[in-house]
Amino acid sequence: MKKVILSILFSAFVFSSIEVSGKLISGQLNAFQVTFIRFLIGALLLFPFAIRDIKSRQLVLKKDDFLFLLLEGSLCIPISMALLQLSVYFTKASTAAVMMSTNPIFMVIFSYFILGERINKRTIGAIIISFIGVLFIFNPLKISYDIKGMLIALLAAVTFSLYSVLSKKRISIYGGYIFNFFSFILGDIVLLILLLMFKVPILQGINSKNILVLLYMGIFITGLGYIFYLYAIQKTSAAISSFVFFIKPALAPILSVLMIGEKISINVLLGIMFIILGTVFAFGDKLRIKN
Repeated sequence: MKKVILSILFSAFVFSSIEVSGKLISGQLNAFQVTFIRFLIGALLLFPFAIRDIKSRQLVLKKDDFLFLLLEGSLCIPISMALLQLSVYFTKASTAAVMMSTNPIFMVIFSYFILGERINKRTIGAIIISFIGVLFIFNPLKISYDIKGMLIALLAAVTFSLYSVLSKKRISIYGGYIFNFFSFILGDIVLLILLLMFKVPILQGINSKNILVLLYMGIFITGLGYIFYLYAIQKTSAAISSFVFFIKPALAPILSVLMIGEKISINVLLGIMFIILGTVFAFGDKLRIKN
């Protein structure tokens, strides 16, 4: 039980630091370059776990499997995660983090259309509550300069939700480590092709000031973060993935204040409260840790 709780807390902490870490190097490196490097490091860390699972499951991946994993990797890395990194160029790290934390609600919507999962009155209520939170953050009565960053972060949340819902179709076949390793590495290959096509630097700009942040993002957030995250899911219900995002909108703004000195406005604080309330309202009754 202690290992599960520690895994949840660790993954919640590192996932909450994604936007802050990205903000620290946002003016030094290209957003897509950062995304490529951190997922390459993460994939290398997941590699031995994936090989172990392939052997234990006696799994033989076919063309159809690679196409599915390529689709998933493309949704996750060159689209969703690259957009998230890009969003911190235009808005506060705390705001981007909270917008990203709306993804469990989009997961409910996509699950209805793609997986045929039912949406009950409780879920509809949760979506409405969370939407109110998003409106508070956008503050439509007083549109702020960082509206572009907010929209990019929201698009990152939507595409990450689609990635997560589609993963439910086959993740039980592959297992978490195999699924994430191959989706990471294939998505990173797609991103590498795009970097080369548009002549975006791959290693240029890396120096002693930002290398530690890059290593942290690759090793702790993308590598160890997913390892502990998948361990928690394995030992509990799948809904634990949502629980990590309950913590993120509360913890990420605190990290942004402590680490980069951001100030949190009243409307964002109110938005955070509504998003947490909406997500807990939707998923709270599903969070049960197995004995």
